[in-house]
Amino acid sequence: MLKKLKQYQFLFCELVKRDFTKKYKRTVLGMGWSILSPLINLLIMWLIFGHFFESNVDHYVIYLFAGQMVFSCFTDATNLGMNSLVVNAEIFTKINVPKYLFLLSQNVSSLINFGLTLIIFFLFTAVDGIAITWKFFLLVYPVVCLIVFNVGIGLILSALFMFFRDMQYLWGIATQLIMWTSAIFYNIDGYSQAVQSLFLLNPIFLYIRYFRSIVIYGTIPTPQYHLLAAAYSLMALGIGAWIYRKYNHEFLYYV
Repeated sequence: MLKKLKQYQFLFCELVKRDFTKKYKRTVLGMGWSILSPLINLLIMWLIFGHFFESNVDHYVIYLFAGQMVFSCFTDATNLGMNSLVVNAEIFTKINVPKYLFLLSQNVSSLINFGLTLIIFFLFTAVDGIAITWKFFLLVYPVVCLIVFNVGIGLILSALFMFFRDMQYLWGIATQLIMWTSAIFYNIDGYSQAVQSLFLLNPIFLYIRYFRSIVIYGTIPTPQYHLLAAAYSLMALGIGAWIYRKYNHEFLYYV
């Protein structure tokens, strides 16, 4: 894959530029929506869950921001990734290029948005009085796991979407389920240990909780937690890569 990326470096860079600029084409604020959109969502969720439901979680704005930021990165990358082959069908049906380039370019575009949001997140953290320590460097780990997981799920979804266009509706339902089981706006500490263990079946919850552990509580997750987070990412990537390798040449018949 790295050899192919180097060979098609120019095409890949152009795809990234196109995907990023296309997203904000004909908008007044342009790239400003990358920052404004998550802030508006954060404000709405904070008003609803922080006031009307009287949440007593410490640093609730940061708690909520971490969950919303990670989940938004996941949904943005996977939704764009799912459509990456269909949208670029006119290119790979005429030119023999690695089809995963289109998916990776969409993920880079989502990663840029995530990076801009992450800067705002750290600013909110400082304003909220949370000390920024060396442990913040460990946030690279869940970010890498999230990126790999997004690519893996994107590979799976984009392949399935070529064969079954119903996937866009099924994935919409699935993301709703993932959102409600990611504990974005509520705390699971009040549940029994058995129920809390069930949340570990959701990879997005793992990545969100890692962020909260480091930023809010200043604690480093256990080695088992690290292994589980990496296992989900590598498993998704492995399945996605296998599907692409097996059905790569069949995509042309379903365009």
